[in-house]
Amino acid sequence: MKQIHELIDIGAKELKDISRRPKLEAEILLSHALGCERIDLHRRYYESVETDAFLRALSLRKNHIPIEYITEQVSFYSETFAIRPGVLIPRPETELLIDHTAQLIEEHALSHIVEIGTGSGIIAIMLAKRFPHLSVTAVDISPKAIELAKENAQSQGVADRIEFKETSLLDNVEGTFDLLVSNPPYIANNFPLDATVCHEPANALFGGEQGDELIRSIIDLCLERRIPWLTIEMGYDQKAPLESYLTERGVSAFTFYSDLAGLDRGFTANMSTVG
Repeated sequence: MKQIHELIDIGAKELKDISRRPKLEAEILLSHALGCERIDLHRRYYESVETDAFLRALSLRKNHIPIEYITEQVSFYSETFAIRPGVLIPRPETELLIDHTAQLIEEHALSHIVEIGTGSGIIAIMLAKRFPHLSVTAVDISPKAIELAKENAQSQGVADRIEFKETSLLDNVEGTFDLLVSNPPYIANNFPLDATVCHEPANALFGGEQGDELIRSIIDLCLERRIPWLTIEMGYDQKAPLESYLTERGVSAFTFYSDLAGLDRGFTANMSTVG
């Protein structure tokens, strides 16, 4: 048994070499182990508690297991979603992709959208919550991702408005769509990853030798299926080659956007401008 403040100090010291926020992560792991909210730790600062569950979680984190996989929770867009190993952990930057997609849905009264690479389902779910009229199809090649996405959609109350399909790209997906949205793998195969990121699924991270191969395939698919609008996330160094590729394919109306750090992060494109 140790007091809560002692465990926080122990955790912060143990994590100082692998985390940019060791005390915060120690508190998250401890609140998870105790089954309470993080804010409750400070109310119970001098309470003595069992240490086993916390020390097990701390050991996992010291071995670079992402904290989200340990707690099986991730915060996104002020909502809490379930997350598990084998499924990509949502990043805050992807909230921008949702914002730009939502803007197109509002401006052009779009009603049928499809998402490629849904992962935990957060993009499809947040858009379905924001637009009750929206019909959403979301696909992923990973059965683990589809299972988790369905679980998240159920907990968020939108399971009846999203069709999840386990497939590659839009194989065996019928129908017409107003917009395609995707946060695909876009890291180059030889790019060195942080030890923590290495625990996430490679097929959700790496996009090919250059990194943007899958994005190019999605552009081609969008044109082939005559989907009028495309919104997509990309790597910070991919604007120039993708701008060239869009132009080469005859797309004349597209806009790139940056993240909060000022890095190029994605684009929206009017695919119907192709002559």
